[in-house]
Amino acid sequence: MFELALKSLFAYLLGSLMGALIAGRVRGVDIRRMGSGNAGGTNALRTQGFGFALAVVVVDVGKALVAVGLLPGLDIPGVGLDPAVDRIWLAVACATAVVAGHVWPLYHDFQGGKGAATLVGAVAVLQPLVLAPIFLLWLVVVMLTGFVGLATMLACATLPVAFAAIGGPGAQPLVAFGIAMAVFIAWTHRANIVRMRAGTENRARRLWLLRPRDAGR
Repeated sequence: MFELALKSLFAYLLGSLMGALIAGRVRGVDIRRMGSGNAGGTNALRTQGFGFALAVVVVDVGKALVAVGLLPGLDIPGVGLDPAVDRIWLAVACATAVVAGHVWPLYHDFQGGKGAATLVGAVAVLQPLVLAPIFLLWLVVVMLTGFVGLATMLACATLPVAFAAIGGPGAQPLVAFGIAMAVFIAWTHRANIVRMRAGTENRARRLWLLRPRDAGR
């Protein structure tokens, strides 16, 4: 169990490396003081432009690829690979920890992002087959409503269903992970929910292709 705890800790520390704040230090800005105040890709795009946002996404997705794709199978000297630890559950634990690190980063006063991009990286390792239909759902919701946050929450809500539909020997831990992440991402987007109900939530107008004609005025 020491292997599980140690690798989960390493995954959390990797998650604490925030793309928005690393890129922000290079540019001399802190996007937590701009726009929506969120240290994520959407706010980075709105406040700093495409190049900055791309760097943010690369870091935030990449750290999950490392945490979930490499850490579980890494033979750490003095720790080894514990045969009592199921590899899929270990990967799920690392995935959960890296997302938590992104939301509550140790190096940045525990003020991070909402976890969506890092979750994408984790899912890409755990079960890449679910990415295409989930991204399609995300895109359809944004095109219909213009709300990126709503699209993200609905896409994440389908994760456990997608994992269960694919099945296989690792279905149980993946479905459990999907349920936990669906609830967690909804919680991290609670401010978006409040703004949508108040009618003050920003819309991605370039992607809101099916908006009413008078919505752009």
